[in-house]
Amino acid sequence: MTATLDRRGFVRAAAAAAAATTIAPRTVVGQAPTVYTPRSVRPVVISDLSGLRYTNGGPLNAVEKAFSLIVDGADVLDALIAGVNIPELDPEESGVGYGGLPNADGVVQLDACCMHGPKKWAGGVAALEGVRTPSLVAKAVMEHTDHHLLVGKGAQDFARSMGFTIEDDLNTDRSRALWLEWRRRIDPDHFLDPKERARRGLELGLEMLREGLMSEASFWGTINCDAIGPTGDICGVTTTSGLSWKIPGRTGDSPILGAGLYVDGEVGAAGSTGRGEANLFNLSSFLIVEQLRRGVHPKDAGMEALMRIRANTVEQRLLNDRGLPKFNVRFFVLNKRGEYAGVSMYAAGETEYAVCTENGADAQPLEPLLQGAPAE
Repeated sequence: MTATLDRRGFVRAAAAAAAATTIAPRTVVGQAPTVYTPRSVRPVVISDLSGLRYTNGGPLNAVEKAFSLIVDGADVLDALIAGVNIPELDPEESGVGYGGLPNADGVVQLDACCMHGPKKWAGGVAALEGVRTPSLVAKAVMEHTDHHLLVGKGAQDFARSMGFTIEDDLNTDRSRALWLEWRRRIDPDHFLDPKERARRGLELGLEMLREGLMSEASFWGTINCDAIGPTGDICGVTTTSGLSWKIPGRTGDSPILGAGLYVDGEVGAAGSTGRGEANLFNLSSFLIVEQLRRGVHPKDAGMEALMRIRANTVEQRLLNDRGLPKFNVRFFVLNKRGEYAGVSMYAAGETEYAVCTENGADAQPLEPLLQGAPAE
């Protein structure tokens, strides 16, 4: 699956990439690993498949938009956020932004965070209501406050003060219809024992997924997008509507630095989609970047995080009949040399991720840790 970018943008990208990629080793005092300082790097943008699938009626998808801006000289984080704004605003993408699948009460609550490698800045929002582009609000938190994370009404009030439009409802006809179908199945009155409600809510959501009423990406939500520019600047952004039908106020890994996203401008970036609670418990993205710091290849660094999640998943309710995790997690990893990888717990559901280079945007296979599927 290959998409063609604006020809002028790719000519510029190819010219930039044609320069020799020279990497000078730099030894950090008191630290054994060698840190590589690129003098010139081939720009690359990586993402989950949402970055490839959605264009919101325009000519470019998220990874193409980000790449074209990067090779035109834009700040890498600005380019990434402009890219993810496309699926955030696309009503057909029900895993992020406008039309993202709502919580158990039918309210769309959005999470996002971003990290700027060179500036060592970060910002995030959680349980934000009424703003279609939480990634831009996260960026405003990063740029205009001394804080890294604002939540709930405070995040919304901040967004309003920054001039963002606050809408009463971010549901589309489709997201509302799916929520009503879920609610009809779980209980007409929505009064269940809390433990039973949580269990049945998840199971019924997965049942709707198996019936093809929605995609796995929509059920779990989330787009992660990371990139490196031609001078070695690395940034990342993650944005999501969170787990479908979640308990109101539930916050997963996406807005949490070190869990759903982590960037070290001297080392690399890692982001994720899938079960957020697993990444929160293991601080998976931070773990991956620390592996990169040791010189581990992006694929192996991602595998280390998957193995950590597998080892720490011990509750019976989270295990399948094989005693393995009953959920999927995917990581998208990029290092300072422009090397990248996509890995997953299982080769099931979404089995590819998006990559954009001077050769265009296409889908590449995710490397799985385990065989089969989560439910097997």
